Amino acid sequence: MLFNSLDFFIFLPIVFTLYWFIFYKRIQIQNLFILASSYIFYGLWDWRFLFLILASTVVDFFVGQAIYSSDSNRSRKIWLWVSVIFNVSLLGFFKYYNFFVDSWVDFLSVFGYQLKSTWTLQIILPVGISFYTFQTMSYSLDIYYRRLTPTKNFISFATFVSFFPQLVAGPIERASNLLSQITSKRVFNYIQCTDGLKLILWGLFKKVVIADAIAPIVDDIFMNYTDYSASTLILGVSLFSFQVYGDFSGYSDIAIGTAKLFGIELMSNFKFPTFSRNVAEYWQRWHVSLSTWFRHYVYIPLGGSRVSKLKSVRNIIIIFLVSGFWHGANWTFIMWGAIHAVLYIPVFLMGRNRIYMNNVVAEHSLLPSFKEILQILLTFFLVTFSRVFFRSQSITDAFGFLEQIYSNFSFETYQHPLGYRMIDYFVLLGVFILYEFRIRRDERAPFKFKSKTVRFVAYTLVILGMLLFFDDNIDRSFIYFQF
Repeated sequence: MLFNSLDFFIFLPIVFTLYWFIFYKRIQIQNLFILASSYIFYGLWDWRFLFLILASTVVDFFVGQAIYSSDSNRSRKIWLWVSVIFNVSLLGFFKYYNFFVDSWVDFLSVFGYQLKSTWTLQIILPVGISFYTFQTMSYSLDIYYRRLTPTKNFISFATFVSFFPQLVAGPIERASNLLSQITSKRVFNYIQCTDGLKLILWGLFKKVVIADAIAPIVDDIFMNYTDYSASTLILGVSLFSFQVYGDFSGYSDIAIGTAKLFGIELMSNFKFPTFSRNVAEYWQRWHVSLSTWFRHYVYIPLGGSRVSKLKSVRNIIIIFLVSGFWHGANWTFIMWGAIHAVLYIPVFLMGRNRIYMNNVVAEHSLLPSFKEILQILLTFFLVTFSRVFFRSQSITDAFGFLEQIYSNFSFETYQHPLGYRMIDYFVLLGVFILYEFRIRRDERAPFKFKSKTVRFVAYTLVILGMLLFFDDNIDRSFIYFQF
């Protein structure tokens, strides 16, 4: 069930009404209802994959109990490995099995062994598997590191794993935040609900008006990159940066807003990464739940930055390569992660990886300084360059795309594949960037105006924009569903 579908707009009011007016008296019944609703929400994609969520839930629920009650470090570690091996195996089989088989066949072919890839399987990737396996693993890891006491209530834990607003594409929540709210009594809060509706509206705008409107242009340019000049290819990958941001941050806004309707506060997943002043700040603002997951459960256990510079650089490389591989079973994603490691390491070595942690661009002024503008443009250029690999179907296509820019460095006017005026998209993106800059201090308040009239006008323009740009003929699924 897509957030931007009619099914969801029927599903959500029904669940909301029953949640607050029928099942509100006992938290256990309320959680059971949310659990059932979440399984219905997910099962409408493919009910068979519900067994995977249930299996991951059962394993980590009992593993958490076993780790907590174990007296010896050896048994605690064994139980932890049960959780890690089970979840990684689940993820590895459904997401990476064919990748490893094909890579092995290609590797042997280098030495003259020509094998047919007869071991590959027709495997359907379960939606959201990369997200909920990481979420359940974090539960076991937090108990192992004694950061968390396990819950004895299976219904509460199952609700934590499958909470439908963030089940499919995050944010990847830690039990210390989400599970603690699920086990606590929720009270209806009008302001929280209206804030949630505002986030849902803004998320839908970013998805429908920004991401979906740009998608046909990006698809055309990347599919036919050999036919276009450098200017068009640069336009295509630049627009892809806005597409993937509008798509994924739009999903996160809808997820956070929907959770608010049920009295749950999810972590922020995007904090205006477009205005980052270096690559380190970008990763503090882009897909925050994933970057913090890797920091807490991979980078810090490896020694983080407390070890020598050489080992710290090693840890950074590992983090970005694993992050790239998490995104998909393709060498393009690994290359994308490697590029970000190369971009991040100089910032780290110069000690500038933490200087923008607690402030935003132009924090105390109306406009950014000239230096900040240059920093933002440079960061956007570097991040956008890496997305050639993120968007391309293969390494060959990615290098072919870049070679075409180099070999055909000329300017031409791009014609929209559906015949629309490109100037309209440039104006739209310009207005969108300026508006996001205005609200850059608070990612959870997209319609914060003192004047009710101005707020009403903003709502009206956003809704009109969605009606104008909505196109039922394009694929309306979210990009990160494939991960």
